[in-house]
Amino acid sequence: MRKWLVLLSVSLLVFGVTYVCMASSIEKAFYGVTADGTPVDEYTLTNDNGVMAKFITYGGALTSLYVPDKNGKFADIILGFDSLDGYESSANPYFGCITGRYANRIGNGQFTIDGRTYTLAQNNGPNSLHGGVKGFNRVVWKAFPFKSPDGPAIRFKYLSHDGEEGFPGNLSVTVTYTLTNQNELKIEYLATTDKPTVVNITNHAYFNLAGEGVGNILDHLLQIVADNYTPVDNTLIPTGEIAPVAGTALDFTTPRAIGERVMEFAEPPFKGYDHNFVLNNQTGQLALAARVEEPTSGRVMEVWTTEPGVQLYTGNWLDLVGKGGKYYGQFAGFCLETQHYPDSPNKPNFPSVVLKPGETYSTVTIYKFLTK
Repeated sequence: MRKWLVLLSVSLLVFGVTYVCMASSIEKAFYGVTADGTPVDEYTLTNDNGVMAKFITYGGALTSLYVPDKNGKFADIILGFDSLDGYESSANPYFGCITGRYANRIGNGQFTIDGRTYTLAQNNGPNSLHGGVKGFNRVVWKAFPFKSPDGPAIRFKYLSHDGEEGFPGNLSVTVTYTLTNQNELKIEYLATTDKPTVVNITNHAYFNLAGEGVGNILDHLLQIVADNYTPVDNTLIPTGEIAPVAGTALDFTTPRAIGERVMEFAEPPFKGYDHNFVLNNQTGQLALAARVEEPTSGRVMEVWTTEPGVQLYTGNWLDLVGKGGKYYGQFAGFCLETQHYPDSPNKPNFPSVVLKPGETYSTVTIYKFLTK
């Protein structure tokens, strides 16, 4: 199959620019077996332009994304591991995974719905982080690949049972990745429940637009369409205040290098950016949330979302070996996690994250890739 696709690939040199034409495809391969004996598969999606995304059923994780630079040279821009052992290890900092039931933090591992208090694992200091000890990142999802009108796609499904990690309700979750022929990675999240619960799902990909393992991301130029953010305490739980970014190191309303003021947050608990931005768009409609440019390669990534917030995390605590034996240290990658705000279940002034029976949790995020 792969040889056949190569034969379909045609390079045309027009006015000094190389264009690659190829038929889109979906390929499946065996990836490994988890420690508890569950088989894990890998799916490779390739669009008409040769952009390639790889996913595994463990955590529904995006493991690679190959996009072109300004000269048409492809590179993998996603930090990750070479094998399932890395993704299963305790050292895995949520590389590329589906994150939930509740992405980000819930203060003191507790929340209350309809007068009943639910207790969660405190796996991040006193708080619950990214769904607990065994969140969506550590389960094997069912996969359903298909060709969509926009490009190759894969749909991941998982049933999170009532009481799992302390959350109420049987939560049926569907996450669909589509690699469009416009060089977009579109992620659609859907969930329904049979009891009132809280839901906040995102993807935790770490990007380096120069290529994974190529230096750090401090020279990347970042713009976030957010005039406000949510200040936090010393355990990174929001105080409940909505504060302006103006006059702070969090002001990315115009493009500037990530490294320009990052060291203003050099001390723990931050060691870099780890902040939720209140996006200007609060309509629930798809809108531009952020734009990142890597000057040397000319790669540009736009983030579009229906969500009210985005968490900027700059890989502050990275200290491990990733793909190809490359060392990933502090600032080796950045995350732009579209989401509702941290600790929303305990902050009545934040947009609600409560999902009730008969309702559908539905959000969309698009990572769009361009060159400059």
